[in-house]
Amino acid sequence: MSNQSLSKRDLSVLWHPCTQMKDHESSAIIPIKKGQGVWLEDFDGNRYLDAISSWWVNLFGHANPHINAALKDQIDNLEQVIFAGFSHEPAIYLAEQLVAVTPKGLERCFYADNGSSAVEVALKMSFHYWRNNNQTNKTKFITLENSYHGETLGALAVGNVALYKETYAPLLMEVITVPGPDCYYREPEESWADYSTRRFALMEHTLQQHADSVCAVIIEPLVQCAGNMRMYDPIYLTLLRAACDKYQVHLIVDEIAVGFGRTGTLFACEQAAISPDFMCLSKGLTGGYLPLSAVMTTNEIYQAFYDDYHKLNAFLHSHSYTGNALACRAGLASLEIFQQNKVIENNKRLATIMKQMTAHFIEHAHIGEVRQMGMIVAIELVKNKQTREPYPWQERRGLKVYQYALSKGVLLRPLGNVIYFMPPYIITEEELLLIAKVAFDGIQWALKD
Repeated sequence: MSNQSLSKRDLSVLWHPCTQMKDHESSAIIPIKKGQGVWLEDFDGNRYLDAISSWWVNLFGHANPHINAALKDQIDNLEQVIFAGFSHEPAIYLAEQLVAVTPKGLERCFYADNGSSAVEVALKMSFHYWRNNNQTNKTKFITLENSYHGETLGALAVGNVALYKETYAPLLMEVITVPGPDCYYREPEESWADYSTRRFALMEHTLQQHADSVCAVIIEPLVQCAGNMRMYDPIYLTLLRAACDKYQVHLIVDEIAVGFGRTGTLFACEQAAISPDFMCLSKGLTGGYLPLSAVMTTNEIYQAFYDDYHKLNAFLHSHSYTGNALACRAGLASLEIFQQNKVIENNKRLATIMKQMTAHFIEHAHIGEVRQMGMIVAIELVKNKQTREPYPWQERRGLKVYQYALSKGVLLRPLGNVIYFMPPYIITEEELLLIAKVAFDGIQWALKD
């Protein structure tokens, strides 16, 4: 088998996600034969450094020995069983561990299959909670501009990235969208904290106006990942938690992309010392091995559904693979790595290296900002540095960086004009330096005309 033969077979039967398939008339699909650590290898023997953790999921490298061993053990005992009326040890143990490591007060775990499904669960639970408490006027959700929470219809509705949302707008519920705290737009001498505090006034005003009809505010803490990796200060979360309490509105935090050490703490919420009413988890939950998500919530919310059957207050949301035993065992193995190794401490060291190796990027005439939150670095390309005028999206400058990087053995997947690094936590300093060099050279190549 070769790249060419497999690519031809692929294009005859498959439809890939987030892809204009016509692009592959000129840009070949790359079939991957195996992965090891931060490296992927195709069928022609080419290797690619996975600088984006395979869509932000792979925390501890491909073919991780500890997770591999856990799955080999689990598959000989139980792969899957109905989760209604039945249970199993990996699901119980993982839920216990998640209760232990997530912010205080999150004492119940509801499993689903993926990040979008977790968001759907949280939205439905919040709405249903108020309904069970006879507050049927609460039917709306508040979300931030430039937010992204997934692509099922409920998750898409509470997002705000036009590229994903506009086409399906007639199918979506109406939400209340608030201008966000994105610090890219702060004044030249304004701090992240000051800007985020100033922007919170818009959220406060919205809550004052609409609290009686709002179930919850949903937010990505600290980093709006699919929204071009835009970032803001933890003070916004602190103010939002207090306001949600004041106006009796739930707070849903979407930690799907930023949880499990990505922002410098195990969960981004920790940096604001807050506990939400719902926390959505997925992606890194299983170390990038298997699809699994979890919604963590409070006993108070759980008790609102705990009633005699004939009152019809139960939460009847289900997935066939809820609490899948293999996925739960992978999640446990991933958490064991956090517990047995100094992952967060090591990530801080790696984050410092990432900051140092990209510091000079800002000197480039067409880089408007280099921003960082823990193990995420984002580089924003601009046509005009003084005005921050972006390159027209039709020019696909980021795609050119992607193509250049692949030719040099590095997998980057820019978001429009934003080049970002989100590598696995086992990456070495030398591998980080390779990413930085290839990215900078790729930017030079993509902007040469």
